Amino acid sequence: MAFNFGAPSGTSGTAAATAAPAGGFGGFGTTSTTAGSAFSFSAPANTGTTGLFGGTQNKGFGFGTGFGTTTGTSTGLGTGLGTGLGFGGFNTQQQQQTTLGGLFSQPTQAPTQSNQLINTASALSAPTLLGDERDAILAKWNQLQAFWGTGKGYFNNNIPPVEFTQENPFCRFKAVGYSCMPSNKDEDGLVVLVFNKKETDIRSQQQQLVESLHKVLGGNQTLTVNVEGIKTLPDDQTEVVLYVVERSPNGTSRRVPATTLYAHFEQANVKTQLQQLGVTLSMTRTELSPAQIKQLLQNPPAGVDPIIWEQAKVDNPDSEKLIPVPMVGFKELLRRLKVQDQMTKQHQTRLDIISEDISELQKNQTTTMAKIAQYKRKLMDLSHRTLQVLIKQEIQRKSGYAIQADEEQLRVQLDTIQCELNAPTQFKGRLNELMSQIRMQNHFGAVKSEERYYIDADLLREIKQHLKQQQEGLSHLISIIKDDLEDIKLVEHGLNETIHIRGGVFS
Repeated sequence: MAFNFGAPSGTSGTAAATAAPAGGFGGFGTTSTTAGSAFSFSAPANTGTTGLFGGTQNKGFGFGTGFGTTTGTSTGLGTGLGTGLGFGGFNTQQQQQTTLGGLFSQPTQAPTQSNQLINTASALSAPTLLGDERDAILAKWNQLQAFWGTGKGYFNNNIPPVEFTQENPFCRFKAVGYSCMPSNKDEDGLVVLVFNKKETDIRSQQQQLVESLHKVLGGNQTLTVNVEGIKTLPDDQTEVVLYVVERSPNGTSRRVPATTLYAHFEQANVKTQLQQLGVTLSMTRTELSPAQIKQLLQNPPAGVDPIIWEQAKVDNPDSEKLIPVPMVGFKELLRRLKVQDQMTKQHQTRLDIISEDISELQKNQTTTMAKIAQYKRKLMDLSHRTLQVLIKQEIQRKSGYAIQADEEQLRVQLDTIQCELNAPTQFKGRLNELMSQIRMQNHFGAVKSEERYYIDADLLREIKQHLKQQQEGLSHLISIIKDDLEDIKLVEHGLNETIHIRGGVFS
């Protein structure tokens, strides 16, 4: 045969259901052993055919918008917690759970899992549908469908065809990206609700939304719904992060844990009310424990090559904040692209707001600097006035007294300074000269400012071209004159030689 059924990759405590001789398609051992979505943290749905990252309504496995939800009646980590509308004052007894849901539990493989593997192998390598050479063509067609991740693989008349999905190990349209891990505690009580409405509609009706959610919680007066943040999502959806505060009779208050609130939202009747409000998805926003992160990293997702998964862990730019996530199919790639475009727009909007704030601060700084200069001038004026008042007060206080020795010494120093200032060649003369120059400059500057004029750019270009042509004409004329002068010199030299020769003959 053409397939090698090895031990399932990405599982622990389980073994392959069957084995076959090694062939061309090695690596078919990556099987799907768990149920639920990537980060649903819910109990297994007992389907036995879904993988670690697929098979549910939400295939997100991304922390960009929170953890995904599960199908059926799963309620995440909140399963078994108090279901009372008052949350039991946080004293509701929790049921014992031996696993953290389909993501971390290792259920026993069902026999249908082995049959699925055998049927897939038969459809890809040795179909017996027609019993002639056309089965080889059918095998290639099934392989092409498996690579593409869609279609049905017919291989036997008595057995239903194999359904090829993008989670199968042979699908080629797969990649590994990175998503941010949330850092919120369960005690923070943050729960995300995704509304199928625009952000503007949510913000305009935020108060009505809070009142509606309070009614969903039973209208208990001890509970208060608070909105932590609102963010736009692609496809005209909006993410609302909220938490609920419960007040006790003694006056203290605390937040309802995220798992408890999420468990209440996942109840059938409550979920129906939320859908009527436009909620399409609810999830908790809590961080992963080190054990959960280790479990995720050790087990490659279904259909992802373990070598690629190991390389993705090595290439992680920030293992403390980012976690590798698979991207299966073009839809997932498009979703992440839309989210990235949306975040880019939000960052650009924030940058525009910051730029406007900086411009406003610069204007305020200019105004403040002008006021500071004005207050400095006012302070100097007040200082001079205060000094004059002190002088007059001192004169009145000293009236009738004889001049003291230190005052006489101070008067002599002031007279000396006054003489130096009044000397023609000293400071006063220089000051008068500087004042004259400043007046002249101001006068000429005013005259020049009155005579200013502006020339059109096209007209200036034409004037430059005309002057250039004139310059070239003058240069050409000068060269002609120089040539003529050279010719005249030659004529004069020839005439002088002729006259000399004739004089010698007559002599």
